[in-house]
Amino acid sequence: MKVLLIQPPVCDFYETPIRNQPIGLCSLKAAVEQFLPGVRVVVRDYRSGYGRKSIALPEELEHLRCYYPFPDQSPFSTFYHFYHFGADLRFITEDAAARAPDIVGISSLFSPYFKEVLQTAAAVKERLNVPVFVGGSHASACPEMMLSDPNIDYLIRGEGERPLVELLRCLQDGGDLRAVPNLGFKYNGSLVLNPLADNYPIDELPAPDLSDLNPEHYLYEKKPLGFVVTSRGCPYQCSFCSVHQTFGHVCRRRNPANVILEIKKRYLSGVRVFDFEDDNLAGDRGAFKTLCEGLIAEFAGCGVRFTAMNGILYRHLDRELLSLMKTAGFQDLNISLVSADQHIAGSTKRTLSLNKYVEVAAAAHELGFRVVSYQILGLPGDALEQMIQTLVFNTRLPVLLGASPFYLVPGSPISTSFPLPTSQDLVRARLTALGIETEEFTRDDIYTLFVTTRIVNFLKSFKFDDVSLTLPALLAEKKTDQSRVKLGKQILKRLFTKQRLYGFSRAAFEELPRFRWSLFEKFWRELPVICTQQGRIIHSLEP
Repeated sequence: MKVLLIQPPVCDFYETPIRNQPIGLCSLKAAVEQFLPGVRVVVRDYRSGYGRKSIALPEELEHLRCYYPFPDQSPFSTFYHFYHFGADLRFITEDAAARAPDIVGISSLFSPYFKEVLQTAAAVKERLNVPVFVGGSHASACPEMMLSDPNIDYLIRGEGERPLVELLRCLQDGGDLRAVPNLGFKYNGSLVLNPLADNYPIDELPAPDLSDLNPEHYLYEKKPLGFVVTSRGCPYQCSFCSVHQTFGHVCRRRNPANVILEIKKRYLSGVRVFDFEDDNLAGDRGAFKTLCEGLIAEFAGCGVRFTAMNGILYRHLDRELLSLMKTAGFQDLNISLVSADQHIAGSTKRTLSLNKYVEVAAAAHELGFRVVSYQILGLPGDALEQMIQTLVFNTRLPVLLGASPFYLVPGSPISTSFPLPTSQDLVRARLTALGIETEEFTRDDIYTLFVTTRIVNFLKSFKFDDVSLTLPALLAEKKTDQSRVKLGKQILKRLFTKQRLYGFSRAAFEELPRFRWSLFEKFWRELPVICTQQGRIIHSLEP
């Protein structure tokens, strides 16, 4: 039997190419070939390495035209072009057919891209006429919707290694589909969802097999990049997150020695940057300390860099762990505050300790980390004043602002208080969609605060020798300006004098009409100082 596993293309305003490696599909390949050695598995990533093509904005996102009205070249730009990232369907079907699979699996990770999954399934089904199955986060959150599509024969919920092995064994031997854990299938016109069961023990799973991937498609600052996962499952119950739909609430950790061994093998294959994609990388302090010590012992002086782009909970960190991370080769730190408001933290089931957060941010800065702190704008129950206070709080710290407009994730606890999502809702389940409005805030408000974070980060990026500098002096200084910096300063001067925000397109300034000066002014007046990434202070903020 031959299995083809596909990462399909996606359509969006932007993508993060360094986060595209299909580590889940590679884990499935390794597990099948270990537990069913007679089965051949091929992984094809049709998203990475095929470029992008500008396409029409979908009907579900037409409301965004007034927010992204032209290709803004300023430092505060948001979005404009809508793209197809990856191979086209004709290439996918021809390439897939050339591999002559007996069954095809398609990754369905993110809800806003479910249409791309179904389009790929339809094209593959028409060309190859073989069974097609889907799995991943979206498939786990919306199994009935995906399985009801005529081009989907099977669906796997949750972790996929054991269910896929059992499905393939069942198809080979003519067994009973009802005995396959986590499987969804069709029987006499009805949808059947088998009960969920435990996966193989995490340390019995083989390391992901990335041999089918082109390493040139996964680079970080021009160096080969590889994903690593040291744990699965999350014990927390954040209301806006659906990771438990796939990995459950019990956190299972790999033996650090096995992780080090995997990284050593990947290093010998040429990988020089390793990104830990865990949801709770530092959740077990002892295990994380052992891992960092192992990384130092094995890779000190080897030119290896480590990252944790999925973020680390600040309350899991302290100066000792941060120091070990820095020595091991971590240079960036992504942490998540979500909100500095105790009420919002409670309503989203987030433990909030501002003292601990400030302690971690300060220690990370002193150790030389580049710190990004993430906030969610527009959570249900949130209010503009609370969002502003969180922005003000982080603006005073040596961190960049990583603001994300809230979008409703199917399968998240908070989604149960909303009606079942329509197709339109799913397409809008992305931060660029500015999809949620309440009695407390409008889409204009969220857009304005989102752009405001870009203005703040622009100012935080400045480096100067003095301990502090006034904003008028900063905007007046010209001798080292590059064109983009010069443009940003010009736009800020216009913002404060004309009380309107302009972008820059076709060699001319154009107004961004949805930006609310009154809201920006409210934020600005509550802002005492701006702390740069360098730790310097910008004061006297009246330009």
